[in-house]
Amino acid sequence: MSFVAWILLGLLAGFLGSKIVNRSGQGILIDILLGIVGAVVGGFLFQLVGVKGVTGLNLWSILVATTGAIVLLVVYHAIRGSGYARR
Repeated sequence: MSFVAWILLGLLAGFLGSKIVNRSGQGILIDILLGIVGAVVGGFLFQLVGVKGVTGLNLWSILVATTGAIVLLVVYHAIRGSGYARR
């Protein structure tokens, strides 16, 4: 995938993950970073169970990256002690 595709995937996945966990976005830069790292984490988790990870800029990759972003956010909030659903 190209650099621009990773940025777009990261932005979308990070934004969706933030909305699902926090009910608000984290900000555009954090959403992009969260989504890109989430894509890596999601790809790793999906491959652990024998399913393909990120395959390009498509709906499957958005699902994988968003799942990874959600996992990252839940772990972050658990470590921080703030609960995973801030309101």
